[in-house]
Amino acid sequence: MPTRPTFRGALIVAIATLLGVGLVGCSPTTPSNRPTAATGAPQTSSPGASPTRAGLDGPPEATLAAEGGDPVTGQLGTYVWFDSGTDSPWLHGTPMAVGAGEPLTVALVPAGDLDTWTARYVPAAASGPAGANLLGEGSGDAAFPVPGPGTWTVEVAVVFAVGAGSASYFWQLEVE
Repeated sequence: MPTRPTFRGALIVAIATLLGVGLVGCSPTTPSNRPTAATGAPQTSSPGASPTRAGLDGPPEATLAAEGGDPVTGQLGTYVWFDSGTDSPWLHGTPMAVGAGEPLTVALVPAGDLDTWTARYVPAAASGPAGANLLGEGSGDAAFPVPGPGTWTVEVAVVFAVGAGSASYFWQLEVE
């Protein structure tokens, strides 16, 4: 005997449609800038939609460079990236030697926009951020001075533009 749709089934479909919830074999009915589970690529459905970092499973890499020097990729710590994230302990950072008084700049790879950023440092032997000193903070491009001579762990905490999330990156600076 064939079954016929019930009021209960129709109600479930109607509510799911209104909420944009995909049912088995269906896709959401509302636009989304979130990455898809299968590819990690964002769905962008309208011409005025906010840009996203297509194809990235997590936040972009961040490099730190002293004026005229080669960029060094930082260690990625705690981050939130769209619907995913991870909590990391304080990291000692990627080793990098710089001269005293050189300005430092951070770049995202692939290139992207920062909403805000904060750079701080502690002695390299520290096991956390307690007593950290501020190197700089701002919006847009991140640039700040090198701390004084010594060995330091530098953390750059960023908030990505377009609501993509946030991340902390770490370097261990040997300042001569």
